[in-house]
Amino acid sequence: VQLVESGGGLVPPGGSLRLSCVASGEDISIFLMGWYRQYPGQLRDMIATTTNDGHRKWYHPSVEGRFTISKDDAKNTVYLQMSNLTLQDSAVYFCNRLHAPYTWGQGTLVYVSS
Repeated sequence: VQLVESGGGLVPPGGSLRLSCVASGEDISIFLMGWYRQYPGQLRDMIATTTNDGHRKWYHPSVEGRFTISKDDAKNTVYLQMSNLTLQDSAVYFCNRLHAPYTWGQGTLVYVSS
């Protein structure tokens, strides 16, 4: 299975971005999926998860109310809508299956700066 994240970039504080994670090689619609972020020199932190039916979601307190995880099963894709971005959101973002993670993708870099 290959995971390809995209949608990152340079954004000013208070701005918005939508990240995408496209999976190929397996139908991910039946799995719990999550978004993670990694600061330089640190481990990945889980920041948002969704159940396979999309009905139950969890958010890290640092992003709750600002980020929204969603999925499009027809496109085998998971999204992360990010709004009201702060400098502390600058990181590399990854998606993966919660249980028995796939090989990690390259992630997408989000850089919040004025």
